[in-house]
Amino acid sequence: MIAAPPCLPPGFTSWRDMMQPALAQAFAASARGEAPAGAAVFGPDGCVLGLAGNESVAVCDPTAHAEVLALRRAGAALGNYRLTGAVLVATIEPCLMCLGALVHARVAGLVFGARDPKAGAVVSRLAAGELPFLNHRFWVVEGVLAEECAAAMSRFFAARRKG
Repeated sequence: MIAAPPCLPPGFTSWRDMMQPALAQAFAASARGEAPAGAAVFGPDGCVLGLAGNESVAVCDPTAHAEVLALRRAGAALGNYRLTGAVLVATIEPCLMCLGALVHARVAGLVFGARDPKAGAVVSRLAAGELPFLNHRFWVVEGVLAEECAAAMSRFFAARRKG
């Protein structure tokens, strides 16, 4: 979407370190019977502002994706929906709805694990950086712990098909 990401936030030595809380949220979501997507929002100082796993099934809400919930929690923590300087870390490439939420939240960056070939709106199904109508841009790092993130999703849906 925009130029290369800045340095890692304080307290982190790799993007992989930042993915761990999101991955933990994905595993927790899976244990609750939700699709295993997880997200974490980090402030510019490296503090966690919001954590979430998918909750769409539990709350009967199609907008209760991990990314949206993490952004909501971060906004509540800051008392402002504008998350300037924040980084959202997600296990799976965000969908179109979540992309819109990232734009409106004015995040500085997005780090995600696995691509979503069916609904990914950042690089897989859309080239978000090339959408001229978006009024905000952010940097993107993709492929962080991609195998682990994709495997969680594959295991979950394989089990659903069997059961």
